[in-house]
Amino acid sequence: MTWRDAWLLVASLILLAASAAFVAGGVTGGATLGGVMFSVFGFAGLALFGTGLFLSAGQMVARRPVLELDADGVRRTARWPLPRRAGKTLPWDDVRAIAALRRGVDGTRRGELDYVVFLRTPELVEMARTSERPRLVAMTMRDVPATAEAVPWCFAVERNWDAKLPRIVKEARARRRVPVIDRRTK
Repeated sequence: MTWRDAWLLVASLILLAASAAFVAGGVTGGATLGGVMFSVFGFAGLALFGTGLFLSAGQMVARRPVLELDADGVRRTARWPLPRRAGKTLPWDDVRAIAALRRGVDGTRRGELDYVVFLRTPELVEMARTSERPRLVAMTMRDVPATAEAVPWCFAVERNWDAKLPRIVKEARARRRVPVIDRRTK
């Protein structure tokens, strides 16, 4: 469990308690408009924040891997509570190259996080080889149309992962010899 997970649970519990207080305030307020509105907002908060607490606690307990490499290809497992088979698989035949990128992010020790991107098209491979850093960072962002095809197969290598970036690349290359483009420092 990371600090972020712990704070998410604490925040959900606080919001759940506030929602319960809204319900209690509405019940003690009687059948007035204010009392009814407090109760309605309280029950809505209980439903929303209770669901959020359930999902965040379930994801921590389930401890599913984000990335799996097997004989079939690269697998992005589905998040809990969906079944694992609901995840997506990128066959090894579709992987043209693997890019290792580094991006500045808040909340990390050095302010940077490594990413591994499984590239499917020659255009993305060329972009990974020749582009400047802003275009490389765009490969990790969902809302950039030019790199939207790379995003489903882009993985942030978090500190709490069992395998770090060099081991991921080694495992992938053991299954299929693909070029590795290391742009973490350039």
